[in-house]
Amino acid sequence: MARKYLVRTFGCQMNEHDSERIAGVLEADGLEATTEVSEADVVVLNTCCIRENADNKLYGTLGHLKSEKDRRPELEIVVGGCLAQKDREVVQQRAPYVDVVMGTHNVGRVSELLEAARRDGPTMEILEATAAADHEAFPSALPAKREQGWAAWVTIQFGCDNSCAFCIVPAVRGPEISRPFGDVLDEVRRVAADGVTEVTLLGQNVDSYGRDLTLRVRGEHDGAPAGTPSHEFVVGEAWLTEREAMCASGRARPLFADLLRAVGSVPGIRRVRFTSPHPKDMRAETIAAMAHTAAVCEHLHLPMQSGSNEVLAAMHRGYTAERYLRVVHDARIGIDDLALTTDVIVGFPGETEADFEATLEVCAEAQFDSAYTFIYSSRPGTEAAEMTAAFVDHAVSVNRMERLRAVIERSAVRANKARIGRVDEVVVTGPSRRDPSMITGLTRHNKRIHLPAPAGVRPRPGTYVSALVTEARMTSLVGEIVDIGDSPVHRTRIPVSAG
Repeated sequence: MARKYLVRTFGCQMNEHDSERIAGVLEADGLEATTEVSEADVVVLNTCCIRENADNKLYGTLGHLKSEKDRRPELEIVVGGCLAQKDREVVQQRAPYVDVVMGTHNVGRVSELLEAARRDGPTMEILEATAAADHEAFPSALPAKREQGWAAWVTIQFGCDNSCAFCIVPAVRGPEISRPFGDVLDEVRRVAADGVTEVTLLGQNVDSYGRDLTLRVRGEHDGAPAGTPSHEFVVGEAWLTEREAMCASGRARPLFADLLRAVGSVPGIRRVRFTSPHPKDMRAETIAAMAHTAAVCEHLHLPMQSGSNEVLAAMHRGYTAERYLRVVHDARIGIDDLALTTDVIVGFPGETEADFEATLEVCAEAQFDSAYTFIYSSRPGTEAAEMTAAFVDHAVSVNRMERLRAVIERSAVRANKARIGRVDEVVVTGPSRRDPSMITGLTRHNKRIHLPAPAGVRPRPGTYVSALVTEARMTSLVGEIVDIGDSPVHRTRIPVSAG
């Protein structure tokens, strides 16, 4: 009987994508997936460290697993991800029964590390972020076990060169390193051949993707003939053509707009999404690429964090509220029927009532379709964590959060109501959790929509349908199917163990 594994993910899309790779590696090693801890031979907890509740969730889960480990000593427990990268010794101290602690750059070695733990006892393997570029920065060759056969995440960069005062990412993911242009396209082509129709490009700051690649090519190859295959693989054809036209080394610039156009032209890819851009790096060519590449969805998630210039400066965000609103204006003018979402932090150290009022004003003007809103959470190792004298009282932050949500909800309802009477393209994601007679899907604007299943027909997940929007709710839409496209074709690559 095959051994079984369970992977639980705490965190963002980067963590989810890493979990897919971990699952793929374990299946290549002969394990089968399960959703029950009681059935699992291996439990992997893939962690986040952005907010305090991620710590609480991890240690709470580890507490429950201890009793299972006491009952079944052969159970193997792995803790990976950002929290493991940052607090490796703490994890081992608080949960000495964990078999493997591995960092963010050891995804491909999970089976190897488990074998080492069986042989030598509890194992910790943390590759420092600064060394990742020479190791396994982009484990694109690893097998992946995707939860949705029609959608895939594709990592285009890892790490971050920004210095946001509240963020721990640079410490755990390392400096910003872009994946070669051709490598990204090769993975997109592979997943498209497997039946994937929607890809989401992942990076900590996708706007700046490729700047380091063009710097490298310019620096290493000044005076060398442009257009060689190796150059094109690293930076793409468009930049090389531009460089040749300039009869010079070519300006070092981001390649994200070029990448959007290239990914959007891969046969079989119907939708392209990305997360997350940085407002200070949002360029006109990216807006143009979104507008003119049919596969790129009309949805922009643009993290604002605050509408106060003083708070933005304290956060080291690199833009003002006025600049942020100019980007919003340019995006709405340039991209027809754009949906705009954001992130907002309430109660950042030193935030005054006037600062918060400024945030409300910017949110009201931006007219977001939705927002991820958070009360500031201190993360050890960040600059903001040292601003203890300026911490905002929790009760004040809670009150501000309620007021912020009221503003966001008004614009969300307004945006959803504006879609009533329109026919939207919807990809079916599965049955409704609350009502089995309904199916659920996502529009190109990343809005969830609930649809009555046609009599005798239940479209499979990944099927594209046309739906008339008939009702608007605060966080979703309701509609009726007017046309059903072809059923999806998902091909599953059988992973082969290297052993």
